[in-house]
Amino acid sequence: MTERPTEKKADPAKTTDRARGERRLGWMLAGPAFFVMLAVTLYPILNAVWLSLFNYRLTDPDNRSFIWFKNYSVILTDPLWWQVIWVTLLITVITVVVELVIGFALAMVMNKAIKTLRPFLRTAILIPYAIITVVSAFAWQFAFALDTGFVNRWLGWVPGIDAQTDWFGSFWPSIAIICLSEIWKTTPFISLLLLAGLAQVPEDMQEAAKVDGATAWQRLYKVTLPNMKAAIMVAVLFRTLDAFRIFDNVFVMTGGANETETVSFLAYRTTIERVEIGLGSAVSVLLFLCVVLIAAVAIKLFRVDLSQMRGDK
Repeated sequence: MTERPTEKKADPAKTTDRARGERRLGWMLAGPAFFVMLAVTLYPILNAVWLSLFNYRLTDPDNRSFIWFKNYSVILTDPLWWQVIWVTLLITVITVVVELVIGFALAMVMNKAIKTLRPFLRTAILIPYAIITVVSAFAWQFAFALDTGFVNRWLGWVPGIDAQTDWFGSFWPSIAIICLSEIWKTTPFISLLLLAGLAQVPEDMQEAAKVDGATAWQRLYKVTLPNMKAAIMVAVLFRTLDAFRIFDNVFVMTGGANETETVSFLAYRTTIERVEIGLGSAVSVLLFLCVVLIAAVAIKLFRVDLSQMRGDK
């Protein structure tokens, strides 16, 4: 009895010539900028790590002493740190989820719009994103302020809202305004990233799903979203990292009052207001580690195989 020849299976770990060529081209194009950014950012990061190991107050530089990781122990055992972590995560989750939903809806509208209107829509939708964050925060603070705001007059017909409603007088209204300002400003960024992902969805797959009798929701979950996985990952990753470092809106609107302090604001208050350089550097390093952890978790959860999306065999 003759043995059947075994088929040679392709090694999934083997890199194709196309992938190697694209990787080489990518390094050639992005390499110079990457090394410039690394040179610019590496020293501040290492310097912050080094300063975080000292008991160093700017108003008393002569008493600087090396204390190893005591600053980190002080921060991680302080209930204030976990309070600001919770507030930062709350703002991040609310803004990213709402922006993803609204941004996807806007991307769908722009993708279905008449070709002659698409450039106008893309330009118009970028207006909020083009405004400087501090300017946007002052505008929202002015609109909802108790003395100068006009929102209370506009919403006076809503039960529970009158001329004396203080939006920045307690935790939840303050968080709501901060999140609204973030959503208004950065949703265009999400929508344009998702619009680029929609352009990559093959039309023949959509037509085939229609022929098979798939409903609009079924086509969305079975065809559109799976083919947009890479674009969604990029949008969620970039926006989450940006939202977790929120500072401007909190600084302008509440100044950290009503327990609305975030990690970035804590680092600012510790380093600039209290001039605790060692302790503030430790907060900054922990913020950096949180951002790296979020990025690693997001990439792991999405598990986007770019080689398969390119069509590599």
